[in-house]
Amino acid sequence: MKNKIKILLVLIIFLLPISTLGFKTNYLTKPHKVYRVYLKGESLGLIKSKDELNKYIDERQNEVKEKYKVKKVYAPSQLKITEEVTYSNNILSTEQIYNRIANISPFTINGYVIKIGGVTKNNNNNKKEKTKPQTLYVLKKNVFTDSAENTAKSFVTEENFKIYKEDKQQEIREVGKIIENIYIRNKVTIKKIKVPVDEKIYTDSEELTKYLVFGTTEESKAYKVRKGDTLEDVAFKNKMSTEEIMVANPDITDKNTLLYPGQVLKVGTIKPQLDIVEEDHVVKREQQHYTTETKYNKKKYTDYNETKQKGVNGENIVTQKVQMINGEISNTVTVNKEVVKEPIKEIIIRGTKKRAGGGGWGTYSGPGYGDVVKTRGTWGWPATCSTISSPFGYRWGTLHDGTDIASCGYGSNIFAAQAGTVVQSSSKYDNGIFVTIDHHNGYYTLYAHLSRKIVKVGDNVSKGQVIGAMGQTGFATGVHLHFSLWRGYPYHPGSRALNAMSVY
Repeated sequence: MKNKIKILLVLIIFLLPISTLGFKTNYLTKPHKVYRVYLKGESLGLIKSKDELNKYIDERQNEVKEKYKVKKVYAPSQLKITEEVTYSNNILSTEQIYNRIANISPFTINGYVIKIGGVTKNNNNNKKEKTKPQTLYVLKKNVFTDSAENTAKSFVTEENFKIYKEDKQQEIREVGKIIENIYIRNKVTIKKIKVPVDEKIYTDSEELTKYLVFGTTEESKAYKVRKGDTLEDVAFKNKMSTEEIMVANPDITDKNTLLYPGQVLKVGTIKPQLDIVEEDHVVKREQQHYTTETKYNKKKYTDYNETKQKGVNGENIVTQKVQMINGEISNTVTVNKEVVKEPIKEIIIRGTKKRAGGGGWGTYSGPGYGDVVKTRGTWGWPATCSTISSPFGYRWGTLHDGTDIASCGYGSNIFAAQAGTVVQSSSKYDNGIFVTIDHHNGYYTLYAHLSRKIVKVGDNVSKGQVIGAMGQTGFATGVHLHFSLWRGYPYHPGSRALNAMSVY
């Protein structure tokens, strides 16, 4: 028995080296230094050299180098490599680790991240809300700084921006404007980082400028000018303002530029991604519109309407602080007003005697349905000042259905533009306190954002009668009057907003 045991031990000792040579082990007798690769907190495995991995990544990313004209490509920003000492021989090749990385995260290049903060604005429900912040990536810092400057030039005009930047503005002698400040209202931060190559990375300022102005980098639509088209016609047909047309076509620098048939213009809604603020000190001559006084004669019939004294506009020299955001007046404050010529009020004599079997407002002798625009000059101005802060027409793709009149001052008088009957005297989230007058000829006028109203539904009012006071109620960014002219009851089916300025 003892001999059998001895023979068995000899065989085991003899076969042991053969077993060791025939099977691979994952452990070594001595510890050695390796590197563990982590991505997004998860281990991808061990490698011999982190320098070899970085070199391999750079060598394999020639397509990225060519696309962005860069000399080096880097690992993902969330890649971490730590040194370890191990007995394990379970080491992955550089290629294996590279492939694992490529399947999880994009590689990176040197660039900049631009953080654009949101700004607080009133929404359509007149509630303050902050616009969404956004993140942009650029290859070089000047790509953003140049495009931000070009965006400013789109709304300030290149000439004015240059004069302001070079501090070459002329002093105001009698009338004129000085730009006091130009700035971006959004909070903007710029930081150098490793940018993932799967992000949109802007490499030239022209493309980024297009995005900052239009909100897209897609090609603008084209409009071929027809015979008789004016800049205003083209803008309205394409739901744009004339200012937006000029931004989209920088070669057009004047609203009165003559167009020719076949001329191709770029059209597309402006959607600025930055709020470019321009603050101006303005001194100008401004008309002070005359007021209208209506006197009544009991002996004359209701269709009697005589102008006893013709109204004459006055003139003031007005000093204002004007704030503009992306080319639109957002606020106007009058700091001084010097009267040059006092206005002469208009005096109208109207009859109140009714004819047998009818009369009253049903026989109103003002402009008839369908010819309201032909009565240019017979309509009274609705405010005490004449600064138009925003005209009738499209802006940002939405129809601004009235004319905004500003700089008269909070609480200044608002007048009925023509005789009629008050059909609305109310308050609404968008119009604020407002009054609507039926002129008994198919046309209506609406007066919005009032600080107060002094007429009620059913009141018969005369041209030039005070109906309320200028304010900032409802969806209004500053003190002004929103004055609109409608054919048909405002906002009812079949009604249509008209340019109120066509009657003056």
